[in-house]
Amino acid sequence: MTSDLKNKIINGDSLEELKKIPSDTFDLVFADPPYNLQLKGELTRPDRSKVNAVNDKWDQFKSFQQYDEFTYSWLSECKRILKKDGAIWVIGSYHNIFRVGTTIQNLGFWILNDVIWNKNNPMPNFRGRRFTNAHETLIWASKSDKSKYTFNYQSLKCLNDDLQMRSNWNLPICSGQERLKKNGKKIHSTQKPESLLHRILLASTNKNDFVLDPFLGSGTTAAVAKKLGRNYYGIEKEISYVKAADQRLKFTKPIEDDYLDTLENNRSKPRIPFGSLVELGIIKPGTSIFDNKKKISAKIMADGSIKHDQAKGSIHKVAAIILGAESCNGWTYWHYNLNGNFLPIDNLRQRLISKN
Repeated sequence: MTSDLKNKIINGDSLEELKKIPSDTFDLVFADPPYNLQLKGELTRPDRSKVNAVNDKWDQFKSFQQYDEFTYSWLSECKRILKKDGAIWVIGSYHNIFRVGTTIQNLGFWILNDVIWNKNNPMPNFRGRRFTNAHETLIWASKSDKSKYTFNYQSLKCLNDDLQMRSNWNLPICSGQERLKKNGKKIHSTQKPESLLHRILLASTNKNDFVLDPFLGSGTTAAVAKKLGRNYYGIEKEISYVKAADQRLKFTKPIEDDYLDTLENNRSKPRIPFGSLVELGIIKPGTSIFDNKKKISAKIMADGSIKHDQAKGSIHKVAAIILGAESCNGWTYWHYNLNGNFLPIDNLRQRLISKN
């Protein structure tokens, strides 16, 4: 049945449709549930013009208890249908995110981060009685504390100009050509920007992973998933949103497969010391290794250290001494002779990794 769900949108109530999905189906859930904004009366600008606020029926609940019961129901199902190493992202505002966070922890999810989405262009506070509400909060949690969740650290670091990605993200709200409209009016009052979903899916999924959005709205999650080569399944109660999302996806083109490869997360690779290669007899003590120009050589010692003139230490330390640098990756600096071909010693490590 799982294959029948891939890359489809269904018009239905999430609380009912989620129950039909087999357990352990999805790699990731992104949820943008109703915020329960509790708006009272119309919101107007200083010139008395009406603000197009979120007053849709799907965002209205009779009480906090009703909202909490709703939250518990859909989050329980999401936990069931997540794979054991899966994760969930939930976005909300101060109206609901703390109540959602409590339920997430009570259900046994393991919170990994909360992320602040700072809006570059937020709606101003027209009444001047509070701070301008310029951010939303996302909770990222794994299915359990034992889940080996996906985190593409290197890709996120590259996306952020080689700096570690922080938990405060400065991104604009959805506007301009990206905002879906009909007869000049917004189709969905809380359409999320594709830039936000791009970062989330890039961070916590891999190509061909299966992503669920139980409150799909106008289809941002599905559109970005399609672009990034991920599979999606969306549930949406409002037929007008489903039609808009279907139309949107018809014009969404996947990124060419050649450009979907992302940087490997070195932290997820097995750590193999150079000494292990010596212990296992893959490279023998007394063997000479060289720089890529074959002008500098060093001898391998029985303990996995190497010796060059008076310098002795690890493959990294000795290479750094030779270069006069603070550090150096010895795996790529040093080469060995294989039948007349000089190859980086990292090749020996990769062969060991592939055997295991």
